Amino acid sequence: MAKMWAGRTDGNTDKLADDFNSSIHFDCKLYKQDIRGSMAHAAMLGAQGIVTQAEADQLIEGLEGILRDLEAGTLDFDMGCEDIHMFVEQELTTRLGDVGKKLHTARSRNDQVALDLRMYLRDKSDDIVQMVKELCAALTDQAEQHKATILPGYTHLQRAQPITFGHHLMAYAMMLLRDLERLADGRRRINRSPIGCCALAGTTYNTDRRAEAAALGFDDICLNSLDGVSDRDFCVELLSTLSILMMHLSRLAEEFILWSSWEFKFIELSDAYTTGSSIMPQKKNSDMAELVRGKTGRVYGDLLALLTTLKGLPLAYNKDMQEDKESVFDAVETAEMCLQVFTGMVRTMTVREDRMLQAAQKGFINATDLADYLVKKGLPFRSAYKISGQIVARCLADNLVLETMPLAVYKEFSDLFAEDVFEAIDLHACVDRRTSEGGTSVQSVEKQIAYVKGLL
Repeated sequence: MAKMWAGRTDGNTDKLADDFNSSIHFDCKLYKQDIRGSMAHAAMLGAQGIVTQAEADQLIEGLEGILRDLEAGTLDFDMGCEDIHMFVEQELTTRLGDVGKKLHTARSRNDQVALDLRMYLRDKSDDIVQMVKELCAALTDQAEQHKATILPGYTHLQRAQPITFGHHLMAYAMMLLRDLERLADGRRRINRSPIGCCALAGTTYNTDRRAEAAALGFDDICLNSLDGVSDRDFCVELLSTLSILMMHLSRLAEEFILWSSWEFKFIELSDAYTTGSSIMPQKKNSDMAELVRGKTGRVYGDLLALLTTLKGLPLAYNKDMQEDKESVFDAVETAEMCLQVFTGMVRTMTVREDRMLQAAQKGFINATDLADYLVKKGLPFRSAYKISGQIVARCLADNLVLETMPLAVYKEFSDLFAEDVFEAIDLHACVDRRTSEGGTSVQSVEKQIAYVKGLL
């Protein structure tokens, strides 16, 4: 089939080359954006007198018909077309004849591709923002239910200090808030219109780029036509943001995987988000969390692939840039799926408060509070630290925990110990005393929850 760009050549390319060059099998995702962009372009051509108003109306009506038929399923994509842009123009020309051929006046596929991609990623950014908010709300709801649930906090995967489960979940809510900030900031740079940059140098027609941009919801236009058609920073930036988001999901997924193991059993994931083994009937595998962890590397790969594609390209457009879409589409769709699955997983999990408390009691995570007790009695911190360490060693030797060690044994290490030591090392008291802003006390966690809810 001869191509719409035939002229300088006969347009008859080798079948293998056709398949190699074609992008319609993946850029057909852009059909809504392509048709919406073409409708705005037709309206601008009519308003500027570049085509007659009657012709502009015909073009818009024809494009509306194509969109309607595609969404109704009465029109299929022609996979013999090179890309979605050629498909729409070819279908329009089939329906309108010569009038359809006027649509491409004062634009190029170069600025058209960039326009469609910016519109698509703007829409997807908005979708992802909503999904992040839903996950953040799910975490916050669980945190509110467990703002007083004792959990051992860890460093180096060793039990460190007592915190609450609500406090731990709110750490991830704060990460997601930063992801929302990055998405919103990146959207501003996505939302600049390249249409009218044409192939690379602009056009001789009396176009109104700003009116066309405004009609499509853009905040501004790309101010340099070379940059307008060759810029893919907005794609890289979104993939970078999604990579950070996926890193956050992967960290929480790793904790869910650990916490749902028999060794921890802090949580139990719903059957709806786990699978079984084909041979071991007792297994309940946290496959959804593991897949989120695994798919994080996939999104990282999409980012690196696009950076590598762009790093050696001279201005302006090069066919290499066709490789941007599959990476972007894959990263966006992967992040969307992970967010939706994770939100359901968080909302339906069962929290084992008893197991968390047992782990906290056995980890000597109130040893710092024991040292602080001595400091408040007048002992220098380093001396208090050493005594507390010696007491932990004695507990281990006698198979005791700090709460069960007799006061008489405490006094063997220091006369400063009195009956009030047991109140000082009570795990709930240890948590409640950490009232510093951002800390793990119930009061502090409540403030964090209120802050996040206010932003959401």
